[in-house]
Amino acid sequence: MHPAYSVIFFTVLSGAGLGLLFLLSVMILAGHVPGTDLFGASTALIALALIGAGALSSGFHLGRPERAWRAFSQWRSSWLSREGVLMAAVMPFGLALAAGWFGEDRAAPWWRVVAGILVVLCPLTVWVTAMIYASLKPVPRWHNAWTPVAHLLFALMSGAAIAYACLRGFGYVAPPGGYATLVFAVVAVAVKLGYWRHIDRAHPAATAETATGLGAIGKVRPLDPPHTEENYLLKEMGFRIARKHAGKLRRIALIYGFALPAAFVALALAASGWIAALAAILAAVTMLGGLLVERWLFFAEARHTVMLYYGTDAV
Repeated sequence: MHPAYSVIFFTVLSGAGLGLLFLLSVMILAGHVPGTDLFGASTALIALALIGAGALSSGFHLGRPERAWRAFSQWRSSWLSREGVLMAAVMPFGLALAAGWFGEDRAAPWWRVVAGILVVLCPLTVWVTAMIYASLKPVPRWHNAWTPVAHLLFALMSGAAIAYACLRGFGYVAPPGGYATLVFAVVAVAVKLGYWRHIDRAHPAATAETATGLGAIGKVRPLDPPHTEENYLLKEMGFRIARKHAGKLRRIALIYGFALPAAFVALALAASGWIAALAAILAAVTMLGGLLVERWLFFAEARHTVMLYYGTDAV
């Protein structure tokens, strides 16, 4: 599949923002949030900025952005529409959470109710986003249980890394935040390795023989391509990446998305002052960079069943 940069930025940035907002809401409900108004409001606004930036970037993927509002009407049948509805619902609650840090609103019951709603909405939005891909039977490498689990874990992992960077940046030691980031990173990398193992060893979900129904007569191959020049299907569905390049990019994603961030978090846990703050910030930044590579691969390694009619042997 053709990796669309707008969608890559959307899934990574919005996932991190939703993960951060979820963890901040959990901290509020558990009563373990530092009392500084500036920390709470700034962290909530960072989460909303990431979500908003991701949503804005996704708009560039639309052929007719002015008609985007119509997608909201198909929530009964479309995962994409459900994602839009939930994303739109998260924003006002996130703003209310940020506003509640000032004055005496944090003592009001409504503020904890808002946090409780976000604890449900944020992971639900990430899951619905993942289901846009996991529900596509014509793309076997997405149509599996690994896809939504990985999306959820990456959101939690990146959200935890940003939360820890904010805590250290505002002068809080907060070792539980660092440990949580390390735990999420270990589980997330295990799931990603499991996903790669799954797609590398999975039997073909479809072949030219099964797609045409002509397998009984032997090997099937097209005499002529369906089109004589490049078209939309070839551009969007026919993107291919060499195995050696995929292997190299996998290693880059593992190093920058998991190994380096974990090392920086470990340094932040062991250090203090500006060194700890810088290490925590570097952990969050490198993690987001590694996840961008991982998400690019998520699209580049996918194969659409329609390519069986263009000479691909199996998907």
